[in-house]
Order: sequence, then structure tokens, then C-alpha cells
Amino acid sequence: MLVLLALAAGCGGGDKGATDKPSSPVVGQAGDDEEAAQDLGFPGFATKNTTRVGGADPVANAAGVAQAIYPARSRDTRPAAVTLVDAKDWRAAISAAQLMSRPLRAPILLSDGDELPDATQSALEKLGPTGAEKAGKAQVIRIGKTATPKGLRSSDVEGSDPAALAQAIDKLHTAAAGTPTRSVVVAPSGAPEFAMPAAAWAAKAGDPVLWADRDSVPAATKAAITAHRRPRIYVLGPPSVISDKVLEQLSELGTARRISAPEPVANAIAFARFTDGRFGWNAVDPGHGMVFATTKRPGDAAAAAPLSGSGTYGPLLVLTEANALPRPVQDYLLDIQPGYDEDPVRGVYNHGWVVGDEAAISVDVQSRIDALLEIQPVASSS
Repeated sequence: MLVLLALAAGCGGGDKGATDKPSSPVVGQAGDDEEAAQDLGFPGFATKNTTRVGGADPVANAAGVAQAIYPARSRDTRPAAVTLVDAKDWRAAISAAQLMSRPLRAPILLSDGDELPDATQSALEKLGPTGAEKAGKAQVIRIGKTATPKGLRSSDVEGSDPAALAQAIDKLHTAAAGTPTRSVVVAPSGAPEFAMPAAAWAAKAGDPVLWADRDSVPAATKAAITAHRRPRIYVLGPPSVISDKVLEQLSELGTARRISAPEPVANAIAFARFTDGRFGWNAVDPGHGMVFATTKRPGDAAAAAPLSGSGTYGPLLVLTEANALPRPVQDYLLDIQPGYDEDPVRGVYNHGWVVGDEAAISVDVQSRIDALLEIQPVASSS
């Protein structure tokens, strides 16, 4: 948590890294309780049911998330490898979330083209990746055209376009895991607001995120699906972003099924609720982690993906406005809100990660999310 507190206090943009030792305010000296709370970062940093990664852009958020997942205070709290992707390539970044799953468990860091932002450089130094045996002992897995960190062993994943990069990422994951996954996700290459929730699932399950255009399937996507030997294919998004024609083409390669709603907020909720055998979050009851990000920053989906693949594993929900919690999200959180009969200690709990600064998601919205996640007493019927 100290890393995230440092991020909220001192890493507002992509060119600033979190400090090793954030300043610790002395509570109880001069100043009132409100000033002390502000010094500690509450409620903007955390409330009782939420924690914020408060970067001003995906670069800073990725650095903060990676250090929250890997505190790096000992060898066993360091990652074997990190994945490095250009922040401007949101498709490659979302596909790279697959490498956060087992066995590589590689969190995502973001570059600025072939340059390393200060936040990324600082995170790399603190994380100190040890080298992934199943990725050729690489400490950094470079996805596409990105920076080359000095002094670290790198492995390159190359592809001529998003579909080819996704295929190459999946090949690396399959080689490390020893077998292809039974399921794949196909996301819309032209609609990031619908594709964002796929990153969270990839980080949790290891299923690849492959790409389709509205009315066609790239050859690289077809080849990647074929390598999975007639898998279950889950198309994320409505016909307006991936047509029924594409669904029919995919059905020739495996069992294809659509997960969709007409707009991005409801689409993310549909994915959170969805289940089909071993596929899907099936988050239809209390006791879950949730991640919240804005559709205005598609890169935040990849930056936040490690939060869905560790700790309080849970789906990504998207918001469209900084100062308003969409009604479908409120209704969904009310539907899965925890309750207790006599003792809350015996209950289950929901937790929310809020990704981005107040320009992305306001503190007022965060406090509303906190209230909707709170365990509540259930009135007795007797």
C-alpha cells in the first residue's frame, strides 16, 4: 500500500516515478483531523472498500499497479519478468495482459515509443525482475516496437500489426504453459471501449485476446485460433463492432459465442456476469474484487490487468464520465452487494480498485462505489 500512497501523492503523470519511501505524516500533532486525512491521501487514495491507483495516465498507473502486485522487498516478491509495451498501442497492451497469467506472471509496464518514461524506469529498478526460465530467462518481454531497457535481458515479441502481435504473444504463452488454452477471446480492433474488459480476463485466465475488424477476420487471428484446436471462441461486443458475418466466419474455427450489450458500460457488466463452463467471471453474487477504469483511457485496461489476475481477482468495469457513476454500474453493484444476518465478521466482502486520478474518476464517484461495495445488515423476516 505504501507504493500506491506514494503514487497518489507524487506520481501524477507518466514522467514521475513513485518514491522508495513516501513521506509519513505525523498524525496527532498540529493541524486538524481533516488536514491529517488529506496528508494520508484519504479519501482520494483509499476508502474502506476501495483503493486508488492515482496516476494521470496509463504509464503511471501501470507502474503503480506493478509495484502493488510485486512489492519487491525480497526475491519471492519480485516478478520473474515484466512485459513492456508502447503506451500508444492499446491493442498490443491488452493482448499482452495474457502474460500476467500463469506461468509467466509478468506485469505490464508502458513505454513512450522507444523511450522509457521516468515512472517506468523507476518501476523497473524497484521491481528488479529475476528472469523467467520459461521465457528464455528474459527479465523484460518487449512487445512490438518499444524501448530497450539497459542492463536487463530482453526477449522480443514481434508482429506486423495488432493481430500478428496478438498471435505472437499467444505463441509465447502457449510455449511457456506447455499447451494451448481451451478458449480464446476475440475483441473489436476498432472499438477500445468494448475491448477493454478483455485485458482483465486474459490476466486471470491466460486466454488470448485476438482481434477482428467489424466485417473481417485477419489471417493472423485465424491462424492463432487454429493453433488452439477448435477452441471455444468468445466474441466481445455487439454486432455494431463485430458483425454477425464475422461470428459466422469464426464458427468455422470452433464454437463461437457472443458476449455483448449495446453500449460499453453494459457490455462490461455482461462480461462480468457471464459464465460458460470454466469460462467467465460469473460475478453474480457477493464476495468479489472489482476494477474500475475510464473508457477515455484504453491503456488503463492493460495497466490495471494485473489487479484482475492476483489478489482479489475480479472483472474490469468501465465508466464513461469522471463525475458520474452510470446507472447500470450502480444497479449491478447493488445486485451483488454483500449482506449479513448477525455478524459482519462472518460475511463476505467486495473490494474495488479505482484506476486513474480524479480527472479519470472523481472522489465523489469513488465514494459512491465505496458505499455500494459495503457489506450491509439484512433485515430479519421474523
